[in-house]
Amino acid sequence: MKAKKSKKKLAYPVILSKGKDHIVVSIPDFRINTQGEDYADALEMARDAIGLMGIDMEDENEPLPTPSEPDAVKTDAEDDVVSLVDVDFAEYRRQQDMRTVRRNVTLPSWLNFEAEKSGVNVSAVLQRALKQELHITDR
Repeated sequence: MKAKKSKKKLAYPVILSKGKDHIVVSIPDFRINTQGEDYADALEMARDAIGLMGIDMEDENEPLPTPSEPDAVKTDAEDDVVSLVDVDFAEYRRQQDMRTVRRNVTLPSWLNFEAEKSGVNVSAVLQRALKQELHITDR
């Protein structure tokens, strides 16, 4: 999927700590934690947690936290790892938010008649036109 370059891509520091069975991830800027089976899974879970929190904050008109500088992040254990996780919030929303929204659209009666007569799905046409207008190549 290609989309117009988002201005909502940010990189947040995370702290990876080896647990007994999992890698525990602390995300200080969001004050949340998650975990993964290994480092790769833990980073993916961190990206997902940040994405979910971020779009929830956007929906509530709350500002996203400014990412901390990685060297300002303090760890608890000597073997903890500080890494960065990048999240494109607009892209994350497109991938995760599959809800449909009902919109009222006004058409001239004759155009609606022609669309119905031809079996045209007006909703699908509108979606294609909006994607084209927004420079979204697929979704």
